[in-house]
Amino acid sequence: MAKKPSRNGKKRASRAKANGSKGPVLVTGASGFLGRHVVDALLAAGVGPVRTLQRRPTTLLERLGVTQLEGSVTDPDACASAMDGVRYCVHLAGSVKRGRGGSDQGTFDVHVDGTRQILRAAEAAGVARTVHVSTSGTSAVSRDPVIHDETSPFAVGIVRRWPYYLSKLYAEKVALEAAERGQDVVVACPTLLLGPGDEDLSSTQDVLRFLRGELPVVPSGGLSFIDVRDAAAAVVAALERGESGERYLLGAENLDFVAFFRRLERVSGTRGPSVRMGSRSQPLAARALGLIGAVTGLDGDEAASVDMARYFWYLDPKKAKTALGFAPRPGDETLRDTVDWLLSHPHLRPRRGILGVATRSVRQGLGR
Repeated sequence: MAKKPSRNGKKRASRAKANGSKGPVLVTGASGFLGRHVVDALLAAGVGPVRTLQRRPTTLLERLGVTQLEGSVTDPDACASAMDGVRYCVHLAGSVKRGRGGSDQGTFDVHVDGTRQILRAAEAAGVARTVHVSTSGTSAVSRDPVIHDETSPFAVGIVRRWPYYLSKLYAEKVALEAAERGQDVVVACPTLLLGPGDEDLSSTQDVLRFLRGELPVVPSGGLSFIDVRDAAAAVVAALERGESGERYLLGAENLDFVAFFRRLERVSGTRGPSVRMGSRSQPLAARALGLIGAVTGLDGDEAASVDMARYFWYLDPKKAKTALGFAPRPGDETLRDTVDWLLSHPHLRPRRGILGVATRSVRQGLGR
């Protein structure tokens, strides 16, 4: 982890660079699942006018009355223009593809170079603080059910096989190095986001598959999850309550997949899979699915998801609770709201992938 700047340096960065107490807050990635909730939270908190930088404007953000600027975070000119007069910046822009279905270089460009361009533009414009939103998966992941906190090292050895997490790890290092040089940068690291409003199924896709009976087995690992609304509130709190150079892990509950599926069964009334995949067979399944995907052209996210699900993504959010006032709601409430929202949007479809094909084959073989 980057060395923290001196306290005097942090005060100078916060006070000398402020662009007015009610200057705009720039949000990158505002059209995404978490981004839309962050915009809602900013407007509700009255932190200041909201400005967004994204590739395409959306009608939802237009209805909210925010100023939408078109552009890419990898474009220095677009970043510089968007930062003009900005007080705070929340950097969320990224690619949510976890596997190898897309360009690895494109993922690194958005996450790493995009973060570098945003921070350079923020520093040049005198932005008081930037909250860089990363993911808990840069450090809170292990082969055993260990609960991680902010002192845990980056999990390079594990995440190097997944371009999404590896690029997020390098982007986080860019943010921490900027803080070490004296720029006011706080890092927020939410875990799996659940809750209402995931129009692109970027985080809730597997819950929808569970509801449709498309998950054939129970993975051997465990996950952590957080309500997207609580993650958004914590990101907004980090703008004024976080400390530059610090990371804050954000999660509500840690559950192995057996317990998680049981909880989903209880809140949804849907019967989940009963066969548990062994920890030894799961890597072989992931490799087989990856091979099938390469041959058939199906979405490579499936093999990555199977591989990831044999690990444990547990974390302790105590630091965020103490410093940011982070107070996640009960997990059952989040799961119920996720299920209700997905069921009320029957037009949504998971991305075409291998696992659904495999499930249909298993069911046909069992005569189901």
